[in-house]
Parts: sequence; structure tokens; C-alpha cells
Amino acid sequence: DFEADRASRSEWASSYIKGLDLLGMKIEDRSQPWEGACGVYHPMLTDAVIRFQAQAMSELVPATGPARSKVMGKITNERAEQAVRVVDELNYLTTEVMPDYRDEMEQMLFKLPLAGSAFKKVYFDPLTQLPSADFVPAEDFVVAYGESNLRKCPRYTHVMRRTAQEIVNLQQVGFYSGVDLQEPEREISDIEEKYNEMTGTSVSYDDDPPHTLLEMHVTMELPESYYGSDGIACPYIITIDKSSLTILSIYRNWDENDDKKTKLMHFVH
Repeated sequence: DFEADRASRSEWASSYIKGLDLLGMKIEDRSQPWEGACGVYHPMLTDAVIRFQAQAMSELVPATGPARSKVMGKITNERAEQAVRVVDELNYLTTEVMPDYRDEMEQMLFKLPLAGSAFKKVYFDPLTQLPSADFVPAEDFVVAYGESNLRKCPRYTHVMRRTAQEIVNLQQVGFYSGVDLQEPEREISDIEEKYNEMTGTSVSYDDDPPHTLLEMHVTMELPESYYGSDGIACPYIITIDKSSLTILSIYRNWDENDDKKTKLMHFVH
């Protein structure tokens, strides 16, 4: 299913890779239409991307913090004071407690106009014991191309790269099951390869290649022994090591007190 989802957006990936060539960050050596022809692209697209990023950052993450409030319904002194407290707490959380919040937002706003889509993953980190709002680039978030929104989508996948030590750390805190994984295969996407080519970086995983993990958010039917499944399709989060097809974890993705088993949303498009 994951491979089918990835294949459905191959045309988008191809267009994205061609678009990266137009950023004007690299000079090509050309022999057509003649030897030594100019191979420079005008950096107009890069300029537009940086302007978008700067303007969006000043609007979304101002000096006072990103959180704002709006009182719904009748405004009373008690409600207004509560709204101020909520804003103060959220701004303290995102600017002081979550040190990577601004950096992740800046990265996201650079790639968003290039890719057309970007995602934030909002979750509680089991290692740092802190809330996180990580940027997930579109190339690492695989969903069938025809889906219109994530809430109704039956399957989407976060492609993660984790070193062996990172996986061991998550196993030790009980987040993943303590299974032994075989040596991973080196895997790099066409888009990642293009970014490396643009920036002139060479990534070598010969000594310690990372594991490619598929964190799949799916709605499916599991045997009754799993979280009281009653024969109907329910939302789960299943993480698989791509090389060995070993399952690292299965979690229910609904509140345990919710009889309707409504899917919890961890990604923001």
C-alpha cells in the first residue's frame, strides 16, 4: 500500500525535481546549443521563496510569540482574562520550552512554496519528555495523490530515518518493542539526491547507514486481541522497519475513553 501511494505521486516528484533546477543555485556546463553556452538560471524563484519565508515568519512567529486568542460567544471579564492566560502560556511554551520551534518553522516556510505542501508533526517526544512540532517535508510524507484531507484519509505514512542508536534509545524507554533489526539498506530519494547536488554535499552512510522507518497512520481492522477491536476498522499507528519489514510498534490512535474511536490528528498540513 505504501509503494502504491508513493507511485501515485511520481508525476509531482518529477516536477518538483525539475523545479529545483530553476532556483539558480547551480551553474550547468552545457554543450547545447553550442559548447560553453551559458548555463546560469536567473535566481528569481529563489528570491520569491526567500521573500515569502521572511514575510510569513514575521506574521506567524512575531517577537511576541505565535499564539493569539479569540473569545467565542459573549465576552466577559473572566473569559477575556482566561484568553490572555492561554496566550501567555502557549507563547512561553513555543518560545522557551520548545527551543526548535522557530527553526522548524523557518525550514518549513522555505520548502513550502517550492513543494506546494508542507507538514508539521505535533507530538510528545518520549526521549526529551517535551512537546514537539517538527517540520516534515512533503517528500517524507507519503499519501495517495487524490486524497483531499488527512482526517478522512485511510492511510498516510511518515518516512523517518533513524540511526541504530536512536532506535535503541526508543526501545529502552519502551516506545518501540525490543526486536533485533538487521543491517539496513542505504536508501536515498531522488528529491534528497537533488538537494544534495544543489548544496554540494555528499552524504555517506557506509559506516552507519540509518534505518528507514515507515510510521503508517492507518484505518484498518486488527484481531480482537488488539485494543479491544470489535471487528470494525479503527485508526492505528504502525511503525515498520522498511528493510526487514519488521514491526516496531502498534499503537491505537484514538482516545481510550472515546467510544466513537475518532482518529487523533498528529499532522498539520
